Amino acid sequence: MPDSSHPYTTNATLAQLADTLRPARKVVILTHVKPDGDAAGSTLALARALNQPGPWTSSTRATPWYFGPTPPWLADVALDTPYTTFGPQDDPADPAKNKLNAAEPDAIVILDTGSWAQLEQVREWLSPRHDRVLLVDHHVQGDPQIARLRHIDTAAAAVCQPVAELCRLLLAKDSLTALPAPVAEALYLGLATDTGWFRHSNVSRAVMHTAGELLAAGADHVRLYQTTEQRETPSRLRLLSRALATLELHDAARIATLTLTRRDMQETHAQPGESGGFVDYGQTIPTVLVTALLTEASPEEYGQTGSGPITKISLRSKAGPHAVDVNAIAKHLGGGGHVRAAGARLAASLEETKSRLVELISAQLRAS
Repeated sequence: MPDSSHPYTTNATLAQLADTLRPARKVVILTHVKPDGDAAGSTLALARALNQPGPWTSSTRATPWYFGPTPPWLADVALDTPYTTFGPQDDPADPAKNKLNAAEPDAIVILDTGSWAQLEQVREWLSPRHDRVLLVDHHVQGDPQIARLRHIDTAAAAVCQPVAELCRLLLAKDSLTALPAPVAEALYLGLATDTGWFRHSNVSRAVMHTAGELLAAGADHVRLYQTTEQRETPSRLRLLSRALATLELHDAARIATLTLTRRDMQETHAQPGESGGFVDYGQTIPTVLVTALLTEASPEEYGQTGSGPITKISLRSKAGPHAVDVNAIAKHLGGGGHVRAAGARLAASLEETKSRLVELISAQLRAS
C-alpha cells in the first residue's frame, strides 16, 4: 500500500529534472511491471531524447528496463532503441543480465508509477541509489520515498504529456513540433493508448493539442495503430471469448464483472499482456457504470514467492452524474490509479475478490 506518512506531490519542476539529466552519462529508465503503451512510449521517448547526439560520451547513455511480460509489439515499436527485459528470477544487479548498463548509472528515472508495489523486483537495487532517482508520474498516489526528485501531474491523461515537455527541454526545442520524429512517435503512442485512442473521458483540449504537435513532428499514427492494435492473435481472441462468457451484472446492472483464470490462460495459450482492453467491453452496456476484470495470477508473475491465490483487478468507470471514483475503490484494496481507471491486486481467490469488490462499488453507488 502506498505510504501515507508523506504527501505524494511534486517537489521539482520539469526544468529542474532536465538540468539534472542533461550532464548524466549513464541513465537507467524504469517503469511499472507489465508495461503498457504509456509506460513503453514514455520510456522509449525519454531514452531516444537522451541518446540524441550531444556533448556526452555515449550515444546509448540511456536504457529502459522492463519487468514482467512485455507487450507483443514492444520490439516493433522500439526498433533500434536499446532496452533490457527482466524475467521473474532475473536480478538487476547481475552483470551478466545487466550488460547494457554495466556501469553504475549517474541517474535513474521512473516513469508512469510511484508505487513500490509496481517496482518490487527492482526495489533492492533501487533503494540504495535513492539520491539519483527522479520520477515523473500522473497517478494520484504513490510512495514519495521512491525518488529524491518528483514531478507528478495528476491532470495529465498520460505520463507522456509531461514527458513530452521534459524531452523538449532536454533537446532545447521551441515546441513539441520540433522534436525528432522517433521521440514524437513514442510519445504519441502513450498518449493514444492511455486515452483509448482518444475515446476515453480523460481526453481534453490539451491532449488533442499535444497529439497534433506530435503528429506535426512526424509521429506515424497509422503505423502505430497497425503495430499495436491491428495484430490480434488467435490466442487473444480465444481468451476474449472466455472472458465474455463470464460476464455478470450486479447491483441493478450497474456493475459488470469479467473473470479470467490461470487455466483460461493456459488452455488458450495466451500471454498475460493479451488481456489488455478486455475490461472496456463491459462499458458498452448502457446501464453499466463500473466494469471490473478479475484475473487469477501467480505470485511469480510479480517476482514474489508463495502459494496463495492472487487476483489482479482492473477497473473502469463511466463519467456522468453518478460516476464512481474507481481510484478510491482500488485504494481500499491496496492499489490505485485514476478516477476513471485504476487497478489493484489482492491476495484472495477470484470469487472472494469479486464479492468484496462488488460490495465496495455498490456502497459508493449508494452514496452517490
